[in-house]
Amino acid sequence: MASDPKVFVFDEVAKHNHQQDCWVIISGKVYDVTSLLEEHPGGDEVLLLATERDATDDFEEVGHSLTASEQMEEYYVGNLDMATLPKAVANRPPAPQSGTATTAAAKPTAAAPTTTSSAESPGSLIKVFQVLIPLLILGIAFYMQYYGKKQ
Repeated sequence: MASDPKVFVFDEVAKHNHQQDCWVIISGKVYDVTSLLEEHPGGDEVLLLATERDATDDFEEVGHSLTASEQMEEYYVGNLDMATLPKAVANRPPAPQSGTATTAAAKPTAAAPTTTSSAESPGSLIKVFQVLIPLLILGIAFYMQYYGKKQ
């Protein structure tokens, strides 16, 4: 790292959001990950989805190795002026990847928290099914074990 790192404003970093020029924000630091897109184990889409917002939570949730965290230093370009990070952008989930979504739909609005909670609902439903389906299978096995022997 340089002794006097460059400080970027959010709008400047957000412009670097495509395959030829990809920057991400993690823990208040700005990284140019353009050269990493082809080699990233999670694929280039993961990094592209992390642009135009604070990707700290995404990075930490994945559980990157110590080696990956150390390798980040080679992509470091400077710090982010955190005062320029819009709150709606800091907490915004990745934009949906559908062909019908418009640019305006991807912009944060006052209704974003409502959208976020309804977007998390299917994830909760999946967790419920992950518990119920094995219980259902056990119930069927129990039924067949004890009531199937009567014949």
